[in-house]
Amino acid sequence: MLRRLYDWSLRLAETRHALLALAVISFIESSVFPIPPDILLIPMVLARPDRWLLIAGVCTVSSVLGGMAGYALGAFLLDEVGRPVLEFYGKWDEFGVMAERFNAYGAWAVLFAGVTPFPYKVITIFSGATGLDLAVFTVSSFIARGLRFFLIAALLWRFGPPMRAFIERRLGLLFTVCMVLLFGGFAAARLL
Repeated sequence: MLRRLYDWSLRLAETRHALLALAVISFIESSVFPIPPDILLIPMVLARPDRWLLIAGVCTVSSVLGGMAGYALGAFLLDEVGRPVLEFYGKWDEFGVMAERFNAYGAWAVLFAGVTPFPYKVITIFSGATGLDLAVFTVSSFIARGLRFFLIAALLWRFGPPMRAFIERRLGLLFTVCMVLLFGGFAAARLL
């Protein structure tokens, strides 16, 4: 099944709908969706390495726009939408204490969450709910998400064929590592 999903991602990466699919996944991942856009970014760059800058750019801009949607959820719909998401990640009970600390280090939190497996959507909602300056949030998001997606895309562009061979030979292992990082990020979000 994993091989079929990987092959499907590669086929999708070669279609005219690939950039739109990447933009949609990047957008919703930044506010509510738990699956990172890397699942499409990586096969897209492997399939079309000549477009790595465009692919990373679409992923970055869509992710930041999705982060702004998460910010809006926190700012305007905290009780209706933000609270259930924060409860899902185990953060609602600590919200008041975290809000004070978060506002003091908000830019660093956005940078950290935007680059690491820590769920970026938690930080986007917190940023809006605590009133982190929107300009600080936006600049930090562009730096973090851009760093992450352009670095991945550049590495795949530069070392594409060996990377593709490595990925295809060790698909199961890489999937396991990605799942550990993903769930580890969620666990970290619950503990912090």
